[in-house]
Amino acid sequence: MPVRNWRPIVLILGETCLLLGAVVLGIYVRLGSEAWWLLEFEAGWPKALLIVGVCQVTLHYSDLYDLRGVTGVRDLTVRLTSALGTTSLILAVLYYLVPDWIIGRGVFVISVAFMITFVIGWRAAFAWLTRRVSPRERLLLVGTNTAAVDLARELFARRQELGVDIVGFVDPDPSRIGTPVINPGVVGSIDDIPALVSRLNVDRVVVSLSDARGKLPMNRLLDIRFSSGVTFDHLASVYEEYTGKIAVENLRPSWLIFSEGFRKTRLLMAAKRALDIVFATIGLMIGLPIMLVVGALVKCTSRGAMLYHQTRVGLQGHEFTVHKFRTMREDAERTTGPVWSTANDSRVTPVGGFLRRTRLDEMPQLWNVLKGEMSFVGPRPERPQFVQELTEKIPFYGQRHVLKPGVTGWAQIRYTYGASVEDAVEKLQYDLYYIKNLSIALDFVILLETLKTVIMRRGAR
Repeated sequence: MPVRNWRPIVLILGETCLLLGAVVLGIYVRLGSEAWWLLEFEAGWPKALLIVGVCQVTLHYSDLYDLRGVTGVRDLTVRLTSALGTTSLILAVLYYLVPDWIIGRGVFVISVAFMITFVIGWRAAFAWLTRRVSPRERLLLVGTNTAAVDLARELFARRQELGVDIVGFVDPDPSRIGTPVINPGVVGSIDDIPALVSRLNVDRVVVSLSDARGKLPMNRLLDIRFSSGVTFDHLASVYEEYTGKIAVENLRPSWLIFSEGFRKTRLLMAAKRALDIVFATIGLMIGLPIMLVVGALVKCTSRGAMLYHQTRVGLQGHEFTVHKFRTMREDAERTTGPVWSTANDSRVTPVGGFLRRTRLDEMPQLWNVLKGEMSFVGPRPERPQFVQELTEKIPFYGQRHVLKPGVTGWAQIRYTYGASVEDAVEKLQYDLYYIKNLSIALDFVILLETLKTVIMRRGAR
């Protein structure tokens, strides 16, 4: 799939160069004529890159590479200062453990001033540039159903980040021309597509098949495709490309059958299982003292067992018992039976709330991973009662069981809370994207984002 969202890449690469330049300037200010000797003969470049690498990790964990997250210069300055403070602490620990990595006394302190100046200046220039650069793609959406409008709404909200411009909607009903949808509205009917492509300088026509099946003027569209190079795509493909999820509303099985992806080779699954075993073993060995402390806290602060054991649905619909630290009162479902957990759930104990925010309640699931019932990364396992209900109400819900459930997953990091059928639909769309694009690289991305979520103590599932 082509990389259309180039803005974050340009931002990160430009900032990498500027951070490295700030460190080099700091070396010259501190050491003067000896700076070149340090860089060339005293491993100065690797030491400088270490500073830049640690700095960029802290910038990432401060959400400074989320183009939607920074709200202004003040917010940027506060986050940047906090990130650089964390960088100094991490470097202090590394330098204490490995003194040979020190680049020079006082160099980092001097470099920080250049870093703040360069980063703020670069962000201001980048924002100015992205506002003035023409959008990379001008999209014409054929169809006005819910899925098309949802896509348009997401793209419109992220238009600066993604570099897209929605020029209008096409509706099969000519009487709806001029009707507002979001921004803009309906600009024509099916027969108007060839003229609209030319008049509005359209780069890509996005077709919702449920609205346009059997109504498209194929011969005329074929002429446009050959003469102008305009791209025609299914709504589901564009939605996946720009949002990281697969829209299940109005999705036809044929799209899933004929689209790329869904490759589960033996080598990939063997590698995934091997990594699960290694990570679970290391996690259990390192995490045992933490789990003993957590278990004691649970036991001492509320009545009931330290762990709770619950039936969940796993690979190919087979049920298994999941193990977690208890975070709710012992009698949480005595009168209600199985119910969705909600935000600020009154059944959650004070210690349980902390365990959920830090994901420490999930640690006993490492045993499920080691046994092969779960994977580190995969769709979230649900209770049989909920699976039966959701399978009846949501198309393609059963397809999420083609993989082992995961301790974490694409849906968990992109849509962190779910307490209704509507939330289950949203999370299913992310699960289908993960299943379609399954890879070890994507697993590592998810694990890194999960670590970020744990460190930042973002909300419970």
